[in-house]
Amino acid sequence: MGTGNGDPISGETLQKRVEEQKGLEPGKKLFGTFEGVFVPTLLTILGVIMYLREGWVVGNAGLLGAWLIILLSFSITLATGLSLSSITTNIRIGAGGAFSIISQSLGLEVGGSIGIPLYLSQTLAVAMYIFGFRAGWLWIFPDHPAIVVDFLSFAILFIVAYISASLAFRIQYVILAIIISSFISIIWAAYLGSMQEPITWWGSFPGSPENDFSGIGFWGVFAVFFPAATGIMAGANMSGELKNPRRSIPVGTLSAIGISFVIYMLLAFWLATSASTEELVSDYTIMLEKAAWGQLIVAGLLGATFSSALSSIVGAPRILQALGNHQILPASDWFAKRAKNGEPRNAMIFTGIIVFLALLLRDLNTIAPLIAMFFLITYAMINIVVLIEQNLQLVSFRPLFRIPKYVSLLGFLGSIFVMFIINPLFSLIAVAVVVFIHAYLLQKHLKAPFGDVRSGLFVAIAEWAAKQSNKIAPPSERTWKANLLVPAENPNILAGTFNFLRDITYPKGSIKILGLAGKVGEERLSSFLIDITDSFREKGIFSSWTIIDASMFEQNLIAGIEALGGSFFKPRVLFLNLSSYDGEDDKLRNVILKASQRKIGILLLATHRNAIFGRKNSINLWIDDRSPDWNVSMDLGNQDLAILISYKLKKNWKASMRIITCVQEQRNAYKAREYLENLAEIARIPNVTNKVMLGSMESNIAKAPKASINVFSMDPEVDLDSIRKTVEQTGSSCLFSLDSGEENAFA
Repeated sequence: MGTGNGDPISGETLQKRVEEQKGLEPGKKLFGTFEGVFVPTLLTILGVIMYLREGWVVGNAGLLGAWLIILLSFSITLATGLSLSSITTNIRIGAGGAFSIISQSLGLEVGGSIGIPLYLSQTLAVAMYIFGFRAGWLWIFPDHPAIVVDFLSFAILFIVAYISASLAFRIQYVILAIIISSFISIIWAAYLGSMQEPITWWGSFPGSPENDFSGIGFWGVFAVFFPAATGIMAGANMSGELKNPRRSIPVGTLSAIGISFVIYMLLAFWLATSASTEELVSDYTIMLEKAAWGQLIVAGLLGATFSSALSSIVGAPRILQALGNHQILPASDWFAKRAKNGEPRNAMIFTGIIVFLALLLRDLNTIAPLIAMFFLITYAMINIVVLIEQNLQLVSFRPLFRIPKYVSLLGFLGSIFVMFIINPLFSLIAVAVVVFIHAYLLQKHLKAPFGDVRSGLFVAIAEWAAKQSNKIAPPSERTWKANLLVPAENPNILAGTFNFLRDITYPKGSIKILGLAGKVGEERLSSFLIDITDSFREKGIFSSWTIIDASMFEQNLIAGIEALGGSFFKPRVLFLNLSSYDGEDDKLRNVILKASQRKIGILLLATHRNAIFGRKNSINLWIDDRSPDWNVSMDLGNQDLAILISYKLKKNWKASMRIITCVQEQRNAYKAREYLENLAEIARIPNVTNKVMLGSMESNIAKAPKASINVFSMDPEVDLDSIRKTVEQTGSSCLFSLDSGEENAFA
């Protein structure tokens, strides 16, 4: 094989390139399906509950009840495993397992809000498994000091995990052999005739010794058993160190779930036929007593707890290292650092410190339910990720392993249901913790090296909302917002009106900037438009931009208006700056006329060269002379847009507002003043001053009280010379408006 230049590529070089494309570190030890996924997942599922609580479950629920509990538990686990398998065949899953999967679909903030508590749960679970191992050890050697057993167990686990994951997996082969030998002990007991008891098909749910057999419900027994069916993320946590995670995670995880399900079902049958109900509910070690060789059951119990602890202490640092890789945590670079052999040594040390401190507490029973909740939230999020991707129907979602939508829905609902069945209080606390972390991560503005589907999700919601809105009614006057279309040829002029545009659109309006290439280079204009739209967004205004050829400005602008007019979120107002059209009055008049013919509202800003916007503390709104009819009606003529924009400026500037009108005859002054009062009241504009002046508007403009801005209405056939004269007379910047017909100040 060659490089294209005639140079050969060695097999080793090619392998390194493949590993780099998968996001792996060249030369790092990679694992296959069996050792990397199947064995750790199977050993985590076949844990302490199988040895010490399955008999109790059968004694309470009966054989059919126990099978139903096992079936329900594994249905939720299987649905999650199928969702996990589907999504991993669609993405290039990186390190971190569930964190990587969720982040690549819903963003680093959501992934981190799940990944951080998942890491802590996985870490604290190590201490809990050590406590379980100690209980089994002391059952054999009751004279051994408990704390010594704990810390010796931890030391062995930490050293093995610290050396390498490869050593940990080799040890798991030994543990797998021990657990298989415990099953042989059970099979041999059955062969020797242990299955002599009559079967109780449905139990009476007497409870446990701890509650003096006062009774327990079906869901109470289910809550005790369900954690046995979890642990399916043990293999996925190694995603960054698998040769082919896209194949290994589905095959290894689903195989482990299937085999462990069969084992649990067969064990339930053996227990139901090998011991009486009284023995099953009162003796947690009944399996040890009924097996052919009880010592092998004890060995299996110790092996199961040790294996679960080993899987957790190997997997947790890899989640932490993945979180550090994406700068989610303080000191992220330190956590992200790997040793020469690819092991996350720094993350391992930090994890070891947490486990050590947890062991000093001596008892984690208080927070044990919270740990379970975080695992279940992770399962729920895996399912919801797949459900979202399935429903968005984006072309990017084309997994090699497809599942029906109801599978991921069942997994999601099942996980949430089990959370609240096990412990409603801790479920709410877990959700609150995740929401709090998500809010914190949103403030960090994390940068992901990959895309996600959040934008597609919001677009889908917007499309659905648009369709529903159009079914109900066309856009109404009550839903009007200041959605502006702003042509921009000179970046300096647009930058000068930045704050003003923000003030007339905030909080719910939007700004679509139409860049006019020609006078300014397209590259420079693009760079400026990117910067200014980002600035608008930082101020809370949605903004976007595009560029058209300015040589055919009028035609292109009108074509753009017509094209945007068919969209749901169309600009409703064309914002023009008189300063941009010096010496081009004919062009400006033509644009205003054609835009008005297409029912687009227009705002024309004429800025005073010295005053600009003054102190932004006062507004004069000019109302046309309505003589002789001064009755208030829903038809305000061409005044609605002027009133609405004046109100927005008043609110955002926290300015005073004066409404002014002029009458030719004194006898109309009273009616005009009453009209202005009614206008302000019906338009719901508080704290305004009304002023009626005698004479024409042109003769009174210079006499009116000074303001930071004067707002007028204008005709489609605008007189630009008159506008410039008005600016000089008022001594302030002026805004001229032309209604589109969609505005209503009384709505």
